[in-house]
Amino acid sequence: QLSGGQQQRVAIGRALITHPMLILADEPTGNLDSKNSNDVISLLKAAALRYRQTILMITHNKNIASAADRVLQVSDGVLTDLGVQAE
Repeated sequence: QLSGGQQQRVAIGRALITHPMLILADEPTGNLDSKNSNDVISLLKAAALRYRQTILMITHNKNIASAADRVLQVSDGVLTDLGVQAE
């Protein structure tokens, strides 16, 4: 038996192992505590850089969104480009 967080980490590992060009991540940290959330985001960012992957991530967590290179927001059916994050 795996917890929700453990299942989520296993799913992320399975998604990354084949080095796809595009990773669709719907709330990848939704069942994780803040430490594991940061670890997962660091892993996703490292994989994206190393394997030249694009990660399309959906999150409601502004701290997680701030780790992205670019942020888009959907509100009331309107898509807004919030721009590129400063490094």
